Order: sequence, then C-alpha cells, then structure tokens
Amino acid sequence: MKPISKTTASILSFFFGIFGIHRLRMGYKNWWLMPMTLGGFLIWHLFDFLKIMTGKMTMADGTPLSE
Repeated sequence: MKPISKTTASILSFFFGIFGIHRLRMGYKNWWLMPMTLGGFLIWHLFDFLKIMTGKMTMADGTPLSE
C-alpha cells in the first residue's frame, strides 16, 4: 500500500478520527472498532492524532508516513 502523507493522515484523524477513516486509509484492519465506540470515547482518536503529529504512527505494514 502506498504511504499517505503525514498532513493527510493528520487532517483525516482530526476531522474524521472518531469514525476511523485515517486507520482505514492507512491499511489497519481494526479501523471498524472506532466508529462503534466513537473513536474509543475520543481517547483512541486523540492518541492516534498525537502519534501521527509526532511521527510515531506508521502505515499498517510498518512503512513510515511520507512527508
């Protein structure tokens, strides 16, 4: 899967994070849990957003996000 940019991932996470759209686009298989729990009651959503902003979250296959 082609890596998405850090900017795209952060925008998707910020606006659609409670629905797991950023995880779906990044290739994670467990993205469907986020809409069921509204982004883990916003905690999981916030955690993912912070990981993306600090560069610690990668694509599902381990590929780093592009700049």
